[in-house]
Amino acid sequence: MTLGPPFAARVIATHGRTSLLRDAQHAAWSAVRRGRRADLVVGDRVLASPSGPGQAAVESIEPRTNLLYRADEFKTKELAANIDQVIVVFASRPSFSRWFIWRALLAASAAGIDTLVVRNKTDLSEGADAAQQALAELEALGCRTLSLSARTQPDHALDCLAPLTRGRASLLVGQSGMGKSTLLNLLVPDAQALTREYSPSLNQGRQTTTAARWFDLPDGGAIIDTPGFKEFGLAHLSFEQIVAGLPEFEPRVGGCRFLDCRHLAEPDCAIRAAVADGRIATPRYEFYRTLVEAR
Repeated sequence: MTLGPPFAARVIATHGRTSLLRDAQHAAWSAVRRGRRADLVVGDRVLASPSGPGQAAVESIEPRTNLLYRADEFKTKELAANIDQVIVVFASRPSFSRWFIWRALLAASAAGIDTLVVRNKTDLSEGADAAQQALAELEALGCRTLSLSARTQPDHALDCLAPLTRGRASLLVGQSGMGKSTLLNLLVPDAQALTREYSPSLNQGRQTTTAARWFDLPDGGAIIDTPGFKEFGLAHLSFEQIVAGLPEFEPRVGGCRFLDCRHLAEPDCAIRAAVADGRIATPRYEFYRTLVEAR
């Protein structure tokens, strides 16, 4: 019996081998990948075939324009595919990590994805100086930034974010407690209702709250929410990707004596000379050294 023709859809949530799809008519489908593969990622565009009421089998995945993921020596975690920008959210409280922000920006750079850094909770005085300094450092490197308070000045926050997210698929990342959920609820007023829909659709109870989720924006585009996490592993990046993702490093690489200079202990290194005279900040160099020495 034919249940219906294949249809195109977007993966909007995953858990194990089960995924939630949204088709062109905005109908939801609980789907599994044909065969034994579990290679679907939120944001994937797929071709699926109906297998029962509200059930489908994913036949194929369209080629991805990009894939953002993090990796350490033990595990790789895909975050989302086919996205237009990564929005890194941080706040002065709870305490934030500069290295987390820098790592997220490096991963996005390697994947060829635009970035935006949002400093949230600007109403808090505690830790404000450190947060503003971190933002100023990023601005000096050419990063796009925003400062706002999603909870105390929601209208202003929405006015700032809406033009930058409209018509684009944006991935929210950040450490726990930085206010990503508040930003999501500003941009997608029914986000919580949609989240509750995901659990029964995936037959996984509350466990789906630990995974990335795709939310369509009212005026076009989408927000992909991710759970907060402590570390942004970059084990998947090559030496060349690390250097290319550091704006103050890349233009100086050609000035080293040796073409294969790793900028660690080699003589006549243009990078270390720039650190010595203050053109490259010492904390940024130490960040670079830690990444490279781990390889």
